[in-house]
Amino acid sequence: MIERPELRDDEQLAQFAGRLMRFDEWNEIMRGWLMNKTTAEVIERASLLRIPVAPICNGETVQTHEQLVARGVFGPAAGGRFAQPRRPYRIDDVDPPPPRPAPRLGEHTQSAAFTSERPARAIDSSDRLPLTGLRILDLTAWWAGPAASHALATFGAEVIHVESAGRPDGMRMIGGMMAAHYEKWWEASPHFLYVNSNKLGITLDLSKPKGLELLEKLIVECDAIVENFTPRVLDGFGISWERVRALNPKALMMRMPAFGLSGPWRDNTGFAQTMEQLSGLAWLTGHEEDQPRIPRGPCDPVAGMHATFAFLVTLAERAASGRGHHVESTMVESALNIAAEQIVEWSAHRKRMMREGNRSPLAAPQGLYPCADGQPGMEKWLALSVASEAQWRALRSALGEPEWAMDPELETRAGRRRAHDAIDAQLRDWTRKRERAEIVAELRDLGVPASEVADPCRLLQAHPQLRARGYFETPEHPVVGAMPLPSLPFRYESIERWLRTPAPTIGQHNERVLCGILGLSPDALRDLEAEGVIGTRPEGL
Repeated sequence: MIERPELRDDEQLAQFAGRLMRFDEWNEIMRGWLMNKTTAEVIERASLLRIPVAPICNGETVQTHEQLVARGVFGPAAGGRFAQPRRPYRIDDVDPPPPRPAPRLGEHTQSAAFTSERPARAIDSSDRLPLTGLRILDLTAWWAGPAASHALATFGAEVIHVESAGRPDGMRMIGGMMAAHYEKWWEASPHFLYVNSNKLGITLDLSKPKGLELLEKLIVECDAIVENFTPRVLDGFGISWERVRALNPKALMMRMPAFGLSGPWRDNTGFAQTMEQLSGLAWLTGHEEDQPRIPRGPCDPVAGMHATFAFLVTLAERAASGRGHHVESTMVESALNIAAEQIVEWSAHRKRMMREGNRSPLAAPQGLYPCADGQPGMEKWLALSVASEAQWRALRSALGEPEWAMDPELETRAGRRRAHDAIDAQLRDWTRKRERAEIVAELRDLGVPASEVADPCRLLQAHPQLRARGYFETPEHPVVGAMPLPSLPFRYESIERWLRTPAPTIGQHNERVLCGILGLSPDALRDLEAEGVIGTRPEGL
């Protein structure tokens, strides 16, 4: 794309880790090419080559993006005072209803009041998880789709994750140095291990007629199908909603395309970072003097949770209708629901929100400050956020009531916002002379919101609250053993642990699913492996 074919012979640049090591050099190469191209030219060229790409929009420009306009994503809020994105899912090709007005204070007090005549809701005291008995065919890959099916599996559904030995789930390849010391390194990606726990795993090569035939037989045996490829992928295999409905009239089909099943960007490839750019999240991430920065992935699990909710809504619809339903849960529209603040600000006040680094319009001072006990490469940072005048006076007390802090202009948040740079300089001088734990303890005792900036690599050992809550769980995996993995951020009283079984190795449950559910014989299974329809190791490795 960038007209530098000789770079294809550079083996280091061919790897993500290599490009990271030569980050400045690679950026200069890209800048040299980009300076002579418009955004539209780059998007057109990259899209033709199926390279994930998007413009970096803000609260104003996102509302005129051709894909979002074509799909009617934005509508007036109740009362019509500003625009907002719609809910990010559609059922049976119908847009969700428009938002209703927020309730007036006390509007529903009378109707919501408890009376002795209202029957008490029955509480299920069984140990069954809420989705026990539901079987889901999981055709997802990477993070967003597997995050949705993982939540459903964790709630008790039997989820069968399908990949191909020729083209394994791409998340298996993300692990870097953490996975490199395992002989079967493709089984050691922490992201894959987390988001596919509680699932069964099989392989099917859908480019082969027998693989596609087996997939259709599984559709007959499942209650739902979940997928998150670009629409052209399943369309190319003939696995449309019409085909699924013909095979299994009661099946739910949930599709999770990046940009939706309609519109000019329908077939464009997209990942979390693409959504962060288009939605405006990248526009707000970074420091004022810096370029926009991608938040690096939160749109994936957020899209997964929106899809999980959409699936449960549709499951309730099926219980009422007795028939299957089609769900479209779109990744970019999930991202827009996170980025909605700047859309509201522009449409209501013509205010374009800008990057502020670690600062906030709701607090001052707010930021990160270096402490004395850090070392180069292992700095220790204090996070501080002063949201009220009482907290400011408490901070001032901790500082020893210095003369600079007694300025009457600093008595209000607006005044402190105006003087933020000067305040930060003074705070940095103070924090650099003291150890972080001492500062945190003192400020908390005074009622000032303060905390360490945690190193995520050390949360398991360093955070007593997470240990006490049992947030990390260690299902025993056949390759990596008991690797600690995050669980769900909430608890059921009756559930001791969420991660009941480890993520499957590639093709681990071929026999259990294909023989146990579809009734294939062991000889037939061996024939399928010999023909490359199934496998238990990535091809070429």
